[in-house]
Amino acid sequence: MTNEHPPHALLVMDPAKFAVQFQEPQLRRLRGLVELGEPLVTGDLDAPHVRRRLREVEVLVTSWGCPPLTAERLADAPRLRAIFHCAGTVRGFVTDEIWRRGILVTNAADENAVPVAEFTLAAIIFAGKKAPFLAQDARRHRQNWSYAARRGELSNRGRTIGVVGFSRVGRRVVDRLRGLEVEILVADPYADPAGVSDAGARLVPLPELLPRSDVLTLHVPALPATRHLIGAAELALLPDGATVINTARGAVLDTAALERECARGRLDAILDVTDPEPLPATSPLYDLPNVMITPHVAGSLGSETRRMSESALDELERYLSGRPPRAAVTADEFKVSA
Repeated sequence: MTNEHPPHALLVMDPAKFAVQFQEPQLRRLRGLVELGEPLVTGDLDAPHVRRRLREVEVLVTSWGCPPLTAERLADAPRLRAIFHCAGTVRGFVTDEIWRRGILVTNAADENAVPVAEFTLAAIIFAGKKAPFLAQDARRHRQNWSYAARRGELSNRGRTIGVVGFSRVGRRVVDRLRGLEVEILVADPYADPAGVSDAGARLVPLPELLPRSDVLTLHVPALPATRHLIGAAELALLPDGATVINTARGAVLDTAALERECARGRLDAILDVTDPEPLPATSPLYDLPNVMITPHVAGSLGSETRRMSESALDELERYLSGRPPRAAVTADEFKVSA
């Protein structure tokens, strides 16, 4: 869409997230593209002054903290044509009314996948050396480092890495793993075998992947069909000493089943997401020496979030010049994406 006058825009997100994602370079660029008014940013679409502002808005720039865009709220925005999301999933605020009205929606999921893949690669390498678990052992064994031998072979060479989900993150993990001397197996019923092969991996069914994986890393969205995708039966197929890594969504992994396997010492785990999140204080996973838990930090944080803001501004520029978006979210994709 080409405009003689810049369109009116409103940023809808948690003000604290705005302060991180939109510093002076991003604000300067935004001011050069659209007309900004008062309020500049809001997390409350129901306040009377915000509802009045919505009547002239053509563009929303959203991020974490955007409330659901219900039919009632959208009724206050008759000119709204496009939503540019400065984060990954839009599942928390996009409603059917948006698709009914044909409003353009884009996201920055590709950019958010970058730090998740980086974190996952580090977790895989640490899993090969059992580094997170040896670090816990060191607190108890301070005089003699022979305890390392009890963790088995400490090596990444010749390992088999099982990647469940050839998603945005899964593909990037595969790409980064190509620098290691490992075999990469992928399980994903929707993936193209040729595409997986070109990426340097091999597509196999999940039951074949599991017993061969020294490290299992999960990269599937949280959907009804993927809830507990990795449950007791699947975990039982993993070889003794395997490490389960989850940087996707907690619900794709059966927490109770994982607790049992890790408590026995048969499997290790590196978890950046859990179900529920956070885990109950009584969960045995907190105290097990073969489990590492981080508080959902693999995704974009701090300066990494500005990569997503820049991506949203790229999409806004494309919209204003009449070029097609690069990261549009469609109604069909919305049903199966994270």
